[in-house]
Amino acid sequence: MGSLLIKGGTVATPLGTMKADVLVRNGTIAAIGQGLAGDEMLDASGKLLLPGGVDAHTHMAMPFGGTVSCDDFSDGTVCSAFGGVSTIVDFAIQGKGRSLAETIARKRLDADGKVYVDYGLHVAITDLTEAVMGEIPATIAAGVPTFKCFMTYPGMAVDDYTLFRVLKTASSNGGRVSVHAENLSLISGGVAALLAAGKTEPRHHAESRPDYVEAEAVARAILLAEEAGAELYVVHLSTAKGLELIKAAQRRGSRILAETCPQYLVLTDAKYDEPDFGGAKYVMSPPLRKPADHEALWKGIADGSVSTLASDHCPFTMEQKKMGLGDFSKIPNGAPGTEVILPVLYSEGVLKKRITLERLVEVVSANPARIFGLSSKGAVEPGKDADIVIFDPSREWSLDAKELHTKAGFSPFEGLKVRGKAESLLVRGAFVVKAGRLVGSAGAGKFISRSKV
Repeated sequence: MGSLLIKGGTVATPLGTMKADVLVRNGTIAAIGQGLAGDEMLDASGKLLLPGGVDAHTHMAMPFGGTVSCDDFSDGTVCSAFGGVSTIVDFAIQGKGRSLAETIARKRLDADGKVYVDYGLHVAITDLTEAVMGEIPATIAAGVPTFKCFMTYPGMAVDDYTLFRVLKTASSNGGRVSVHAENLSLISGGVAALLAAGKTEPRHHAESRPDYVEAEAVARAILLAEEAGAELYVVHLSTAKGLELIKAAQRRGSRILAETCPQYLVLTDAKYDEPDFGGAKYVMSPPLRKPADHEALWKGIADGSVSTLASDHCPFTMEQKKMGLGDFSKIPNGAPGTEVILPVLYSEGVLKKRITLERLVEVVSANPARIFGLSSKGAVEPGKDADIVIFDPSREWSLDAKELHTKAGFSPFEGLKVRGKAESLLVRGAFVVKAGRLVGSAGAGKFISRSKV
C-alpha cells in the first residue's frame, strides 16, 4: 500500500487548529506538517481534518420489545461511515442463563464480516450469577473492559445489590460500568396509570418518564458507585436535574462521567404531538425533554461535566413502531442517530457558539477513545490509526431521510437544516466514504480489543 498525502486541510485537535498536510502510510498517520510528500495526493483545501468519531453507544440488530432494530451491523456502520464515525462500541446484552463469553461471541457473529468501520463491544449484565461474576476479570482481560447495567426495562433491569457488586468487581479489575439511569418502579406505575386512564398515544410515553425518573436513578447510581469506590458512566443523559447531580458528585471528587446524545440537544417533547401516530418516531428512552434541558446539556458539554457525545442508534421502522398502536408502552424504543452526531454538534454547537471546535473534537473523538480504552483512535496525530474525517464546514444540507442511510425510512431530525458534512472518511488509512460515495466494503472494519480503562 502506497502513502497518501492529504494536503491543504485544517487539522482540528482539542488544543487548537492548524493548517497542515497529513501523511498516511500503512494505515497510520506517519507525519503532520508542511513540505511532506506521498505517493498519492488528496487536496483538502478549505476542509477540516477531524479525527474519526467514536460512537460509544449503538444498538445494531438489537432484539427489543418483540422485534429487532432494523439496522444490522452492515446497514448501521454505513450510517456511521457517512457521518464521519470510524469506530462504534455496541452492546452485547446477556440473555438469561448465558455466560458473558457466549454473549460476546454471539454478538461478534452478528458483526464480523459485516462492519464497514471498526467496532468494540460493551457487555450488558442482566443475569448475575456467581459464575458470571467470576467471568468479569477475564472479560476485561479479553478486551471487553466495559459493562452496562440497566436500571429499567423488565427482564433487563438489575437490582441495586447487583449493580453495587458489578461496580465493585469491574472497578477493582480495570473495568468500568455504565448505567441506563431510569427508575423502573416509577415508570411501571406511571405507564399503568396512564393506560388505565385511556391515555394510549405516543405523547404519553414522555409523561410516563418525567425528569425526576432519571434524576432519582442517577442519584442512586452515584451513591452506589461512591460507596463501591468505582467510576461510573451515565449513558444518554437527558435532563438538567440529572446533570446537576452529576456536577455535584464531580465537585466532591467522585469519578462520574456523563454522555448525552444529539436528540437531547435539539429535539423537544413537543414532537410527540405529531398527528397520525407521528409521535412514535420519537419514542425512545429516556424521552425527549424541554428546551431548558437542552440549554443545561449544552453548557455541560462546554464546561466539561458532560464528557462524550454518542448516538444511542437503535432504529425501528414505522411499521415496527405500529406494534404500539393503542398502547404507547409497546412502541419499540429507539431511533437512528449515528450519522448525525457531527453535523448536529458542528452546526448547532460550534456555529451557534455553544461550544468550540476543540470541544467538539474532545467529546466526539478524543474523550470516548480515552474513556473506552481505544488507544490508537481519537486523534489526528502521528502514530495513531489514520481514522480521518474530511469535513466540509460550508456544506449546507438537511437531515432528511432521503439524505441519510438508515433503513428506518425516517429521521427524527427531519427538516433540520445544518451546515457542515463529512465528505470523506478513512479508517486505518483506507477510504470507506470518498467524496460522498461509499467505496469501502462490508467486513473491512475489524473488532478492536480494548485496553483496561
